Amino acid sequence: MKHLVICVICVFFVISVATSAAADNPAGVIKTINGAASIVHQDKVTSAAYGQKIFKGDTIKTGPDGSLGIIFEDDTLISLGPNSEIVINEYVFAPAQGNMSIVTRMIKGTVTYLSGIIAKLSPNSVKFETPTATLGIRGTKFYAQVEEN
Repeated sequence: MKHLVICVICVFFVISVATSAAADNPAGVIKTINGAASIVHQDKVTSAAYGQKIFKGDTIKTGPDGSLGIIFEDDTLISLGPNSEIVINEYVFAPAQGNMSIVTRMIKGTVTYLSGIIAKLSPNSVKFETPTATLGIRGTKFYAQVEEN
């Protein structure tokens, strides 16, 4: 019985460490940037910069003269136009474990989306949310515009 308890504790420890490590993994990186843009990461706002890592939970914003391009770990590409705001609600890319998903929420502005590996291997795991609709991504590329209320 004592060995069983120790094994259970070890399993919970391994799961906890793996979950923590996954939360620290970047979802993607900023590959292009023009004009004003910022990232809200864990309630801290920073100016966006080329090469900056993007994480699950981050909010990306562009100013009136801003545009920004992100490449995700699975080769998904998202480009934001001026006065845009998007949230990376969920991002998991662990194809070896069969665990993949990307869920983004567009608050306002314009976006061009080009799907990557997640959409090819697990199309039901890709969602793009807007204030009025949720899109399931089945194709490879789309453009969206969300008007501010």
